[in-house]
Amino acid sequence: MEVREVLKVKDSALFAVHPESLLSEAVIMMAENDIGCVVVMDGGKLVGVVTFREVLQVLAKRQTEGRVGPTPPIAEILVSEAMHPNPPTAHPAMDLDELRRLMVGTHTRYVPVMEDDTMICVISFHDVAKAVLEERSFENKLLKAYIKDWPTEEKP
Repeated sequence: MEVREVLKVKDSALFAVHPESLLSEAVIMMAENDIGCVVVMDGGKLVGVVTFREVLQVLAKRQTEGRVGPTPPIAEILVSEAMHPNPPTAHPAMDLDELRRLMVGTHTRYVPVMEDDTMICVISFHDVAKAVLEERSFENKLLKAYIKDWPTEEKP
């Protein structure tokens, strides 16, 4: 199975922010749209991603840096300070097993899918798991139907 097959059944909405946007805007966008990732685009090019992991990491870092005085609120943090720059990407012809190895190997839950320099969408670990589950269920049904209709041997 290839990534392109997962994309056929996936919502194609793409949520993006600029590196100089406020991180709070990205968090609100993720919360309002029930998504775990926004892509960071600059001049039409992918420059990073922001997931809840990066949000938590930048907040924890700011809290534990030992700053004198109060920690600045999230409303003052720029996306560029929190984003994961140059994330691993996939392409539509990539084998799903290769994508899973990439995701596991890089500890990445969200991977932008690119066709040349064009952003198509972001594929999540959930999307991959759902596609594999549906494929296995379909194969299982076919096998059960095949076994059920197995011809019996006629005895001479």
